[in-house]
Amino acid sequence: MAQIWGNVWPYLVAILLFLILIIIHEFGHFIAAKALGVRVNEFAVGFGPKLLSKRLGETKYALNLIPLGGYCAMEGEDETSTDSRAFCNKAAWRRLLIVVMGAVFNLIFGLILIAVSLAPQQMFATTTVAKFDEGAKSAQYGLKVNDEITHVDGRRIYSTYDLSYAFTNVEDGTVDITVKRDGEKKLLENVKFATEEIDGISYLTRDFYVYGKEKTVGSYITETCNTAISYSAVIWRSLIDLISGKFGISAVSGPVGLTAAIGSVAKQSLQSLIPIMALITINLGLFNLLPIPALDGGRVLFILFEMIFRKSVPQKHESLVHAIGFIVLIAFMLLVTFKDIWSLIAG
Repeated sequence: MAQIWGNVWPYLVAILLFLILIIIHEFGHFIAAKALGVRVNEFAVGFGPKLLSKRLGETKYALNLIPLGGYCAMEGEDETSTDSRAFCNKAAWRRLLIVVMGAVFNLIFGLILIAVSLAPQQMFATTTVAKFDEGAKSAQYGLKVNDEITHVDGRRIYSTYDLSYAFTNVEDGTVDITVKRDGEKKLLENVKFATEEIDGISYLTRDFYVYGKEKTVGSYITETCNTAISYSAVIWRSLIDLISGKFGISAVSGPVGLTAAIGSVAKQSLQSLIPIMALITINLGLFNLLPIPALDGGRVLFILFEMIFRKSVPQKHESLVHAIGFIVLIAFMLLVTFKDIWSLIAG
């Protein structure tokens, strides 16, 4: 029994953490709707049959069976309504704030998690080269001690996290590196690194070490913000690389793959889950802002159209676009889920 529980509890933790992120997202919509005078009919955690529900004032709060999401159901959100407090009858700027606030809450929570994950550290890594491994290739191709790495292949480097991503799936193990040397920027072309392959993805072997900087209030705030920027930049770059074909569908994980990954990390250390959850919640916030039908970003697009042209798209047309987008997203999610399950079985 103890062995079964030992295998199961990390995945229960992963599901719980997903629920927390979803609740935070929906709570962003909820608190904004309440503050801006929109009637919230129901706030629910999970989908499917209701396990528990209770009405407090005008809003029903529910816990549903399937822990794969949640929702904040507002009056007049997807249909017309004569209620003066309906979402559809509010000014465009109010609707815009309500829609984006879910993602904003995810991004704020990600920033908090990053700050928590960095709190135990006494030193922070910089992007300035301190020393090289013996026989380091990068040193032979022009990189020097005290070089501050600012760009790799034209992409801005904010932290060592950026370096790790920039050194992934690089053709021929060669990159262009921009450094700040003696106060001036210098482009080092075709810097060569050794490479290794893990799970079908090639990585440059970083053959140098970087300086650390002392932890102060200022450096703590700076490091927290830089790490948040790095996470955000890597998420956008990953999406671009996926669309451009640099990474295939095998590099994409859905709920099943993420749950397995989080469960694996949870077995090692619950503390190590914090930066992973920070990355996931920032990813959730940014992904929801993409101008894709059925996502918050798709709704934002319609509201901005209304604000710019002073004319709203008919509700039935917008609902149809979101419905089609939802079907496409579900199909893609099923494809990724099937891939994740197949990988787990094959692995």
